[in-house]
Amino acid sequence: MSTIVSISTAPGIGGIGIIRMSGENTFEILTKIFRPLKEEKIENIKGYTMKYGNIIENGEIIDEVLVSYFKAPKSYTTENMCEINSHGGNIIVKRILEICLKNGAQLAEPGEFTKRAFLNGRIDLSQAESVIDVINAKSYKEVKSGIKQLEGRLSKQIREIKQEILDVLVNIEVTIDYPEYDVPEVQEKEIANMLDSINTKLQRLEKSFDNGRIIKEGIKTAIIGKPNAGKSSLLNTILGEERAIVTDIEGTTRDTIEEFVTINDIPLKLVDTAGIRKAKDEVEKIGITKSINEAKDAELIIAIFDGSKELTDEDIEIIELIKDKRVIILLNKSDLKEVLTKDNETLAKISKNIIKVSILNKEGIEQLYDKISEMFNLNEINLDNEILITNLRHKNIISKTIENVKKAKEALDINMPIDIITIYIKEILEELGEITGEAVTEDVINEIFSKFCLGK
Repeated sequence: MSTIVSISTAPGIGGIGIIRMSGENTFEILTKIFRPLKEEKIENIKGYTMKYGNIIENGEIIDEVLVSYFKAPKSYTTENMCEINSHGGNIIVKRILEICLKNGAQLAEPGEFTKRAFLNGRIDLSQAESVIDVINAKSYKEVKSGIKQLEGRLSKQIREIKQEILDVLVNIEVTIDYPEYDVPEVQEKEIANMLDSINTKLQRLEKSFDNGRIIKEGIKTAIIGKPNAGKSSLLNTILGEERAIVTDIEGTTRDTIEEFVTINDIPLKLVDTAGIRKAKDEVEKIGITKSINEAKDAELIIAIFDGSKELTDEDIEIIELIKDKRVIILLNKSDLKEVLTKDNETLAKISKNIIKVSILNKEGIEQLYDKISEMFNLNEINLDNEILITNLRHKNIISKTIENVKKAKEALDINMPIDIITIYIKEILEELGEITGEAVTEDVINEIFSKFCLGK
């Protein structure tokens, strides 16, 4: 393979920048451009060590750097690798990158370092995918889930399931080759027990995606209410910044505003919507239609009502819209005279989760956070002991595998020939191999690594 190089730190000004290089000619290129304070032959330099010196071009010092050495096979890619730690800033790191390219390295593609780690057998495909999950994590729970998968927790579970299948498959193959040793009743029971066992394990993994998806993508949460109920003020309070325009003029919000926020380590995809009422112009009508659609698609509704006033026809329209949803009701403006109470029968019919708040004075907001935590129970997920499926590709493969387990069981129940049942069992093995990368097409591999950032 060629020797690749890329900037691994994010663009912009920072304390340090890191240029990563991997491949057979890494140290040869490094020798041309790096002058350590103490000269030493590469064979005498130990892996996992650093040397101080300067990057040189045509005798000119380009930057003062620290270089980390990683020798094959004990490196991220299993190849010879180095990381040049330079001063931060776009100019200097790009200059060092250009010098590496001039001396024989090739620019790495997105995710190519991790791709080489996979192709060289240091990690499997599910572990490689967890790298990007850790990088893109929006909450600590997502980080922790990604780290567990990077450690190989899912891979280990898949290997155990595959081994359970292989143990039975070997006996089937022997029976096909030597039918005189066949005891049909014993073999059928063995196959049935195996299929039941792996079905239970696969079902558990599939069901874990519900929580895994929430941890990764967040709970889609729509903030609903009539104009001036306090929707945009609530969004700004939760975010801790003036994200949405707030005025006394009704209908200020004409479009949806989306933001991602973590509350009590629960990720929420918050959507502030236009106030729902009879539209006064075409633009507002479009905004209200979008609000209604967001409410229909949301997993959680935060419905805000003015607690200082009786329910209006517009409020009743909102109640009809959200009556079958998972809802938290906020009675806003508790700093004013209370008119609308928690005991209101119309509100109580759609939700027991009713909280008095004053968004202006930031009162009752912590109760809202506690209620969200209570409703979704993510604190009960034990990431130390549970395996969570957070990747849609994995979930789809597991669902497809469960279907083949079902087909194999049906074939067994109607006494289909053993070699037909074997076809389904081999398909199960093949599909599980798609998760770990043992049976996956090059197109799938390229698609996965194209989502990575440069330098990883």
